[in-house]
This record gives sequence, structure tokens and C-alpha cells, in this order.
Amino acid sequence: EVQLVESGGGSVQAGGSLRLSCVASGFTSNIDNFAWFRQAPGKEREGVAVIVDYLTTTVADSVKGRFTIGRDSAKNAVYLQMNSLKPDDSAMYYCAADPSVTLTLQATRYKYWGQGTQVTVSS
Repeated sequence: EVQLVESGGGSVQAGGSLRLSCVASGFTSNIDNFAWFRQAPGKEREGVAVIVDYLTTTVADSVKGRFTIGRDSAKNAVYLQMNSLKPDDSAMYYCAADPSVTLTLQATRYKYWGQGTQVTVSS
């Protein structure tokens, strides 16, 4: 099993920045695909960014140019740097992982999920 624990959420004003972290533990040696998703109340879960093999990344159009995903092998962690935050970015943010090497933002493709960290952006 793989456990994912997110941190770094909080409240920030529009235009501000936050850095989310996701630490993976357990049987992670075969995990090469990590992603961040978010879900606002009453909305579907949305893929935000994904990283495969430490280098290959993709981000959703809604956050392109503002959010960056990265990975730290030494800490077994994945990060989401969020800049120029907007009120529409307010949501619960989830870290997800899967042993399949695929660059996808489809939530159904991910086997392991964290509990989430809340991000609130005020105008």
C-alpha cells in the first residue's frame, strides 16, 4: 500500500502564493506517476497537474503559467507551487499516485489518494 499526506494549504489573498506538499510512504518504489487534483463544493474533481519520471509534466489550461509541479526524490515528495492565485482556485487539493506510467489528469486512473488540503483564496 501507498500512503499520501498533503500539507501546505491555507488562506491567502488573490495574487498570493502557496506551496503544497505531498509526502508518499509505504511501497512507493514502483510509483512514477503523481498528480494534483482539486475539488470545489458542488463541482467535479478537476485534474491540476501531473508529473511522471521526475521530469515530464503537464498542467491544466486553467492553471498554466501559474502552477508548477515538481518532485523531490530524496524526500519522496511531490510539490505544487501555486502563484498568482485567484478566488476560483479555492478548493480541496488532493495528491494522487499510480504505478502506471501515464501522463493523465483523469481521476479514475489513479489508485492512491491523500486526504486533501484546503486552499482558500479571497478577493
